Amino acid sequence: VPDGFAITAMAYRSLLDNPGVREKLHALLDITDSNDAQSLSLHAQQARDLIYNTELSPLLRDEILGAFHELQSRYSQPISVAIRSSATAEDLPTASLAVQDDSDVNVSGDEAGLDACKRCFASLFTERAIQYRINNGFDHFKVALSIGVMKMVRSDKAASGVMFTLDTDSGFRDVVFVTGVYGLGET
Repeated sequence: VPDGFAITAMAYRSLLDNPGVREKLHALLDITDSNDAQSLSLHAQQARDLIYNTELSPLLRDEILGAFHELQSRYSQPISVAIRSSATAEDLPTASLAVQDDSDVNVSGDEAGLDACKRCFASLFTERAIQYRINNGFDHFKVALSIGVMKMVRSDKAASGVMFTLDTDSGFRDVVFVTGVYGLGET
């Protein structure tokens, strides 16, 4: 398991606390017609743009960069990281929001890392994520997103995979479910 750190759902919520952000998101999502593909696409893009263009607070920016620099200091060579989304409503017994949100791999450098984090936060408002929440009765503002930042492994020379402590299809908890592939495993 690669070393890394977490950016909490509280950090995401702090982005929404910027003046006017929550209100603008409400205005966009409240008028979105999920049965109208054009409306859904337009409002989803506007919501993503709103989140992406909202400045990270200086404290949050410093915390993310500090954690990244600490992670980097553990290695003798520069590292790249994976910026992995994790929504708070993933892997429920009756619904799975897993892979609804974006993740980036092979991210290097401070500014690229911060940019990937903002795109990850914004991906909570893709068309498919909005539609899924509507279809399953989830409140857009009760679902949050945290980010796992992990050192990239050389999967081009080996394999990659994911382990779940439940069956992701049924919710059955008395199992360890492992998937793996050679290479990076984008799918």
